[in-house]
Amino acid sequence: MRFKKVAFYTLGCKVNQYETESLKKQFVDNRFETAEFEEYADIYVVNSCTVTSIADKKTRNMLRRAKKLNEDSVVIATGCYAQTNGEELSKIEEIDYVVGNTDKNAIFNLITKIEREETLPKLIVKNIFDEKIYEEIEFSTLREMSRAYIKIQDGCNNFCSYCKIPFARGGNRSRKLNSILEEVETLAKDGFKEIILIGINLGAYGEDLEEEFTLEDVLENCCKVEGIERIRLGSIYPDKINDRFINLLKTEKKMMPHLHISLQAGDDEILELMKRKYKRAEVIEVLSKLKKEVPNIEFTGDVIVGFPHEKENNFLNTYNLIEEITFADLHIFQYSDREKTLASIYEEKVDSKTKKDRADRLEALREEMYKETRDKYLNKEVKVLIEEIKHKKAYGYTENYIKVQINNFQGSVNEIKNIEIKELLKGMLIGE
Repeated sequence: MRFKKVAFYTLGCKVNQYETESLKKQFVDNRFETAEFEEYADIYVVNSCTVTSIADKKTRNMLRRAKKLNEDSVVIATGCYAQTNGEELSKIEEIDYVVGNTDKNAIFNLITKIEREETLPKLIVKNIFDEKIYEEIEFSTLREMSRAYIKIQDGCNNFCSYCKIPFARGGNRSRKLNSILEEVETLAKDGFKEIILIGINLGAYGEDLEEEFTLEDVLENCCKVEGIERIRLGSIYPDKINDRFINLLKTEKKMMPHLHISLQAGDDEILELMKRKYKRAEVIEVLSKLKKEVPNIEFTGDVIVGFPHEKENNFLNTYNLIEEITFADLHIFQYSDREKTLASIYEEKVDSKTKKDRADRLEALREEMYKETRDKYLNKEVKVLIEEIKHKKAYGYTENYIKVQINNFQGSVNEIKNIEIKELLKGMLIGE
C-alpha cells in the first residue's frame, strides 16, 4: 500500500492551525502531494476543535464527508475533540483512526505503519495530563498574508467552569526561549516583518519552567531580533497584564498597540461562578491604565452572555464595563453547556430567548463601538503593513489592528506605508 495525496481540514484556533501546518510539512517533506479537502485524496486529516457544540458537530460532518470523497481513503480525526471524546468518535464508521493531541505530531509515522500494513488500534488517545513538557514540533510557517504565527505555549491550569480546553490540551507547558527565538530569527530571514505569539494561555508562559522566564522576557528578546518590526499577541487574560507588560507596550516601538482580551464577563458574581481569577474593578483598572499610557491602543475581546445565574443586573455590569472601556471589536458567545465542565451542572440556566436578547443588545453596542473607534482616524495618517494587492487596491492593518483599504496603490506587499484615511466604508478605513 502506497499513499500519495493528503488533505487537511482545521477547525478552531490559531494554535490548531499552526499545528496543522507542521503536520503538513512532514508530509510534503516526504514527497506527498497536498489536496484541498473537497478533492480526492488518499488520506484526510481533520484537526478538530471542541470549544462549542457547533465545532463538535462540524468535526463529525467533515469526517463523514471525507469518506464520501474517497471510500478507500484513510480518515483520521485528531485535535481537541478527538482528545476529549475519542471513544465517541471511534464508533463512527467513516473514521479509521482517532488520534489525540498527545500523538498529533506522530500522524505521519502512523501513516508509514499503515503503509507497511501493521495492525494498529483505531483509538490512539493518551492521558493529556501526563504531558509535562512542551513538545517541540517542526518549524512550519502559519502565514496570514504578511504575518507569521509562532506557538510558544500549550495547555491551561485554570479550569474555568465553562471550558473543556484543559481536558483537551492538558496543563500549562512553555516552549524554551531559545527555540522561540530560533524560529523568530528564521522568520525574519524569510522576510516577515510581523509576528504573532500564540498559545492556549499566553500569560502563563514560564510558570512551568525551571528557569525564571516570563512572557515579558519572550517579548523583550523578540524585540531584539533584527528585521522584525511588529509584534502582537494572540490573546491575554486581564489578570496577566502587569506593570512590566504595560511598560513594554508603552516604550518598545515594535510592540503593537492592540490586545485581544479574554474578558468573558464584567460582573463579580458571574466571574466567580466562571472560576475566573479577577474581578470587575481589576479589569477596569488595568485596561484604563493601558488606554492612558499606551497611545492609540485598541482592544478586541471575547464575552459570554447568558451564563447560568446571570440576571439582568449581572448582564448590565458586563455591558457597562464594555461600554466604559470601548472595544474596537467584540466576539459575543451565547453560553452553552459543555460536557465534563462544572458550569454544565449549575442550576438556574438562562433561557434561549433571554440569551439571544442579551447577545443582540451587546451586538448593537459592538456596532456602535466599531464605528466610533474607526471614525476617529478620519483625516489622520496611519501606518499600514501591506498584506494584499487586488485590482490596484491594497489591504493591510494599522498598528492597532484596524483593517485599511488603500485606493490607487503603488507599491508592493510587505511594505509599511503611511496612509491618510479619507473615509469609512462598510466598516473599513479607506485611504490613499
